[in-house]
Amino acid sequence: MLGEETVIVQAEIKRLEQEKVICGYRALIDWDKVEDDWIEALVEVQTIPKGEEGYREIAERVRKFSEVKSFFFVSGGFDFVLLLQGRNIKEISKFISNNLASIPDVSGTQTHFLLDKYKEWGVDLYQDDSDPRIQVSP
Repeated sequence: MLGEETVIVQAEIKRLEQEKVICGYRALIDWDKVEDDWIEALVEVQTIPKGEEGYREIAERVRKFSEVKSFFFVSGGFDFVLLLQGRNIKEISKFISNNLASIPDVSGTQTHFLLDKYKEWGVDLYQDDSDPRIQVSP
């Protein structure tokens, strides 16, 4: 597509991987079609303001948990937003109370369980099986 030789493109990809410009590769899986025993939640986390270093300390602790699939520092009423994954609501709830709420600088959380996904990473996951053609009767 670039009009370059394969060797040149491969070398550039390798360089970008080594410099961590390309941070990894991932398959987008529609887990509803694979297994039912899981749930995801977006958790907003509010902290006690302690400046930039305080946010980094919290981030260092939270990002290491395997249940945390995505983790963002955000503006607005909360400081962080996490995407958690667990087997059920109880497991997510336990994680929040045992691991997030127990961090001294966390002053509050708000949890939103994902009920359905329609689009992720720019990919439309919603299968509309209806026929868009106008029905014509004989």
